[in-house]
Amino acid sequence: MTVGGGLEKTSRKSERFLSEASPSAHPTDTSAPRRPTGSQLALRIAGVVVVAVALGALLTFCGKAPKTGGPGGMGGPPGGAGRGGLAGGRPPTTVGTATAVSGPIPIEQTALGTVTPLATVQVNARVSGQLTKIGFKEGQMVKKGQLLMLIDPRPYQAALQLAQATLAHDQALLADARLDLKRYATLKAQDSVAGQTYDTQAALVQQDQATVKEDVANVASARLNLEFTRVTAPVSGRAGLRQIDIGNQVVANESTPVTVITQIDPITIIFPLPEDAIRAVMAHKGGAGLPVTALDRSGGTVLAHGRLLTLDNAVNTTTGTVNGRAVFKNKDGALFPYQFVNIVLLVDTLTNQVVVPTTAVRHGPKGDFVWLLEPNKTVKQTTVVVGPGTAETVSVSSGLKVGDVVITDGGDRLRDGAPVVLPGQSPVTGKGGAGGYKGRRHRGAGGASPSGGAAAPAE
Repeated sequence: MTVGGGLEKTSRKSERFLSEASPSAHPTDTSAPRRPTGSQLALRIAGVVVVAVALGALLTFCGKAPKTGGPGGMGGPPGGAGRGGLAGGRPPTTVGTATAVSGPIPIEQTALGTVTPLATVQVNARVSGQLTKIGFKEGQMVKKGQLLMLIDPRPYQAALQLAQATLAHDQALLADARLDLKRYATLKAQDSVAGQTYDTQAALVQQDQATVKEDVANVASARLNLEFTRVTAPVSGRAGLRQIDIGNQVVANESTPVTVITQIDPITIIFPLPEDAIRAVMAHKGGAGLPVTALDRSGGTVLAHGRLLTLDNAVNTTTGTVNGRAVFKNKDGALFPYQFVNIVLLVDTLTNQVVVPTTAVRHGPKGDFVWLLEPNKTVKQTTVVVGPGTAETVSVSSGLKVGDVVITDGGDRLRDGAPVVLPGQSPVTGKGGAGGYKGRRHRGAGGASPSGGAAAPAE
C-alpha cells in the first residue's frame, strides 16, 4: 500500500458519498441553479471532516509501519541473525572474576582495647624543703635512678651529723660502763664488793647498749632523709608535665605529684573477649603466647605486634566478656598510654581451605551462592556453604573446588545462564546467536549498515 493510492481511494469514496447525499446530484430543474440548504451544507462539512480524519489516520499508520530490512535488523524478529542482534534482548555484562584457590584461613578475634602501661608512678617528695634543682624535661624519656629534682640537703646533712655525734657519745658511755662492770666482776669474785653493786652496773651496761642502738637508728634515719633530698626516677619511662618550679617549698608526700612517669617499653593492652571465645583461647596453653596485632582506630595501620599474656579470672556478667592482657615492644612509642586501638587476636589457622574473595559470595532467599563462570562465557548460580573468613577472603566448605572461576564484580545484573564479558575483552559480534551485540552502529541509506547488513538497534 502506498500513500498516493490510499489518498485516491479515500477521495473517490468521499466524492461518491457527497454526490449521493447532495440534492444537486438529482436536479429537478436544470434551468436555474439552486442555493444549498442548511442540511445540505452540514452534510458537506461532515464529509470534509470525514476525509480529513481518514487522511490523518492513514498518514499516522504509514509513519508507524516497520521498514523492511534483512533478518536480524529493525524489521526482523528480536534476537534474529544479523549484526546488532542481542541475545535475549540484552547485551552481555562486563564482570570481574577471581579463581578459587587453596590457602590458609586465620581464625581471629577482634576487639577494641586500651593501651595500659605496666607501671604508672606518681613522683612525690619524701622530705620537705626548698626545691633547688630539676633534672628532667617534660616529656623526656628517663631511666630508672635518674635524678629528677634536688631538695636543699643542708638541714638534713646537719641532722645526720648530730645523730652521728650522739651515737659516738653514747658508744663512749657504753664502753666505760663495760669497763666498770668488768672491775666489779673481779671484786665480786674476791668478795670485795656487794652483789647489788655488780648487778646495778650490769643493768647500766644494758641501758647504754640500748641507747647506742637507738643512736644507730637515728643515724640511719638521718642518712636516709639526706638521700631523699635527691628525688630519682623509680622506673624507666616517659616523664609527664612538671607541677612545681625551682625555688618553691616542697612538702613531703603531698597529694599533688611533682610529675608522673609512665613505663612505655614494654607496654600492654587490655581488651575484652566474648565469653564464647574463652574455650578456643584457653585450648592453646591457656592462651599465653598467642599472636596479637594492634591497629589504629581506623583499622588501616598496624601499630605493633605482641603476644597474649593471660586472661582475667572471671567473666564480666554485665557485658558477657572477659578481659585479656597482651604485651608489646614499644621502642618507637607507636602505642601511647591509654589510647584506644583495634586488637586482632589470632586464635588458630585453618589450612588447605577453598578460598575466594568475600565479594564473590552473595546472599539469597535460599542461602549463600556464587556466580560460577562456565567455559562458554555464561554464568551459573551455585549454592555454597561458607566457612570462616576475614574481611577480604572467605572459605567455602561446600559448592566450589580449587580452580573454579567466580564472579566478584557485576553480579547484581546477572541471571542464570546470562552471557558475560571479561575485563579487557570485546563483546562477541557475529551473525545471530548469543553475544551478537555490536556496541556502535553505523547506518547507511535506508537504515542499512554500511556493510550491507540490517541496521543495529537504537541505543
